[in-house]
Amino acid sequence: MAPYAFLSQNSSGRQWPEPECGYRTSFQRDRDRIIHSKAFRRLEYKTQVFAYYEGDHYRTRLTHTLEVAQIARSIAQYIGANEDLTHAIAFAHDLGHTPFGHAGEKSLHYLMEDFGGFEHNRQSLRVVDLLETRYPDFPGLNLSFETRAGIIRHTTRYDRAPEDMLAEFLTTANPTLEAQIVNIADEIAYSCHDIEDGLRSGFFTERDLSDLGIWNEITGMVKERLKRADENTFLYQCIRFLIDFLIRDVLVRTEQLLTLIRAEKPEQIMTAREVVVSFSDKMQEWKTQLDSFLYNKFYTHYKIMRMQYKADRLLTDLFREYVSRPFQLPPGIQRRIEKGNESVERIICDYIAGMTDRFALNEHRKLFLPYEY
Repeated sequence: MAPYAFLSQNSSGRQWPEPECGYRTSFQRDRDRIIHSKAFRRLEYKTQVFAYYEGDHYRTRLTHTLEVAQIARSIAQYIGANEDLTHAIAFAHDLGHTPFGHAGEKSLHYLMEDFGGFEHNRQSLRVVDLLETRYPDFPGLNLSFETRAGIIRHTTRYDRAPEDMLAEFLTTANPTLEAQIVNIADEIAYSCHDIEDGLRSGFFTERDLSDLGIWNEITGMVKERLKRADENTFLYQCIRFLIDFLIRDVLVRTEQLLTLIRAEKPEQIMTAREVVVSFSDKMQEWKTQLDSFLYNKFYTHYKIMRMQYKADRLLTDLFREYVSRPFQLPPGIQRRIEKGNESVERIICDYIAGMTDRFALNEHRKLFLPYEY
């Protein structure tokens, strides 16, 4: 590792004291605890853009998480960051996502407006700090401070926790190098793979992409190297080249910024005037074009909007029914309500946010269809 990587021996520690493991660092233990959590397994049946029942080959929240982790690790390896911390943050960054993707998040935020709101980075932190019940001596997974800080400070175009939620973790201007890597890996993953899913679904065509400078650059490179290729192979190679193109740009720009601040220790990165893991100005311009295209042609496509409105109605029905008649909730949830440590609404919000798409649909049928039970 480079001298500016964040070492586990310098960690601020865990909320609850534990003896160290004899063969794993604290960040390796964080990563392993996350992978073995129920919340991580449930990501398999949570929406990325398409609901799980739309097709077997579209991204789910779990496959997206794995792709983010792979991209983040590639960047971390090259620039000498701590791969274990990078991996831990990447695997945990979406644990708090609701069923039905960002549509579910918007619904819960509206329903919780009078009770503190809902934001999935904060919910991811609640999952690892409180909601996972695996250990007898403490709540949650008892992760290290740096992993927890990377979760709550996760920032992309679609992710940013409100400032009042960050007080404990805003000890430096910037997050660790490793958290910054995960932030940009997330952006690379969802942009590239949403293009692939959008093309394969037929929501837009390659011709629609022809106005984008970055797509023309990539397709030109692929056509130059592949003289003959079928449509599927050509598309796969375009996405492969696009990911590589974005990663290479990040590596060049990051090395420039690390040199500029003469980084020799992690504190220099965390107190720098700007984040050091970023795109070049030209690439950021292309990336903004690409994000705008995806928003207009994909995320707001009428079929996606239909699914989102259905998700809103479904989660609203569940929330209001549970609040009105909490005796319909499982015994474990009822016990949390009886303790009175948190509002009924927050406990029910936790329960719904943890659902998979499939479980939420089944619960709705059981509650509202007369022949289901």
